[in-house]
Amino acid sequence: MNTRTAVFPDSSQDKLITRRLLIYLGVTFAISWLWEFLVVWPAANGESTWIPSSLTSYAVAVVMFVPALSVLITRLVTKEGFKNCWIVPKDFKKTWWLWLAAWFGPAVLTLLGSLLYFLIFPGQYDSSLGYFQIIMMFSGYSLDTDALRNLIWIQITVAALLGPLINILTCFGEEWGWRGYLLPKMSLKLKTLPMLLVNGVIWGIWHAPMTALGHNYGTGYWGFPWTGILMMCGFCIVFGTLFSYVTLKTGSCIPAAFAHGGLNSIASAGIYFTTSGGNAFVGPAVTGIIGGLPALILAGFLAWRMMKQTEADDEIIISIEEKARFTENKPEQKEA
Repeated sequence: MNTRTAVFPDSSQDKLITRRLLIYLGVTFAISWLWEFLVVWPAANGESTWIPSSLTSYAVAVVMFVPALSVLITRLVTKEGFKNCWIVPKDFKKTWWLWLAAWFGPAVLTLLGSLLYFLIFPGQYDSSLGYFQIIMMFSGYSLDTDALRNLIWIQITVAALLGPLINILTCFGEEWGWRGYLLPKMSLKLKTLPMLLVNGVIWGIWHAPMTALGHNYGTGYWGFPWTGILMMCGFCIVFGTLFSYVTLKTGSCIPAAFAHGGLNSIASAGIYFTTSGGNAFVGPAVTGIIGGLPALILAGFLAWRMMKQTEADDEIIISIEEKARFTENKPEQKEA
């Protein structure tokens, strides 16, 4: 038995949830993809008459606010209102450690993924930071190895400590949509594993125009851009599961926004220690199979925990319903 049928036994309510989901997804994809194809792509290719290519990153950042904008539109159009917005946590005193884990977790997973990559491919590690030196030279800077090493560790430290806060606005723009609106409604219609998989795939497909533009996986690889889009869906399933876990457990999408911000700030830190930038499909960045393996293992464990918890909740509800049914059907005893 599914607990969600016990919570929403009325088919009219189920139809209303479906309608809101479809409106939300329609608005999100329509606005996002129109902006990306009509604004971001021309700017990135130097074909825009009003946005120079140097400002492409700002045009990309605008897209991250669309999921939150779509939440506002959907709630207004469907007259849902703004109760239960999944912003204010339900019990911070008991879940504070999840907020801490969301803040520092991406940095830990990135470090572990990079270490794993260099253990498997030791020849890819460059202690002289040659790849980073090339990047700095293209940026107009020339620093010795010690100065570069200090600069990298300063960047990594700042990213780990302040990245979640620095990126909170844009990442909230995504997380209020994907985890603060889409996820809770999907949880009323799907069991845990399908919910996590579908949520991640939708998030990954939403990135498709940017992936095809070369974001995260570059261009020119085998199967371009479809293999990149497929990898992005896998990446979004993994980290979407982590973000979903902290959202459902805390009752707020804010920890997920912190985790998302931390991930964006540090996900590619390992490439600076490679000989040639590594491989986006392999590592050391968390977008790769090896670089993202620690996150995959953690996501699998948390998904298993959520499924076990759902099964336990189902058993409790079944027990309550069986007890109620027994009480209703029990013949009345006459007094002697």
